[in-house]
Amino acid sequence: MGLHEFINYVVYDNPITQSVKSFVLPDKMSPIPPQTVVITETKPLWKLAAETGPFVRVAGLMGASAVALGAYGAHRSYPKDKADELKPIFETGNRYHFLHTLAILGMPLCRNPKLSGTLIIMGTVLFSGACYYHAFTGNNKFGKLAPVGGTILIVGWLTMIL
Repeated sequence: MGLHEFINYVVYDNPITQSVKSFVLPDKMSPIPPQTVVITETKPLWKLAAETGPFVRVAGLMGASAVALGAYGAHRSYPKDKADELKPIFETGNRYHFLHTLAILGMPLCRNPKLSGTLIIMGTVLFSGACYYHAFTGNNKFGKLAPVGGTILIVGWLTMIL
């Protein structure tokens, strides 16, 4: 018996070590740790985001439309008798439009991005669309869609934690 076999017997194979090992480690557990796989391939961030859906492009489109509608609404002349009422409605719709555009950028990081993204987009269109329509026309024909859109936005945010 060489030195290597002697040390191996003393540390691992003697009856005392075997009984301590069986007491501490149940039979189901292997004393050998599982091997860790290291991924060395790197991908650009835009490719990773593109794999989970078109949300970055949709966010670009929503951001551009939010800026265009914001500029139009800021420089538009509202009727003098309803200006105090319509301008805050427009600003609320535009603020929610911008905020949820940024939320769409984060959709690729969710576990279920298609569900969350679809709900956020639908809620933004319904909520902000109703606000824009009311602010630009003075007609509250689609006013009942704003609470529906707001509820869908809340559900969309909650699905991000699933």
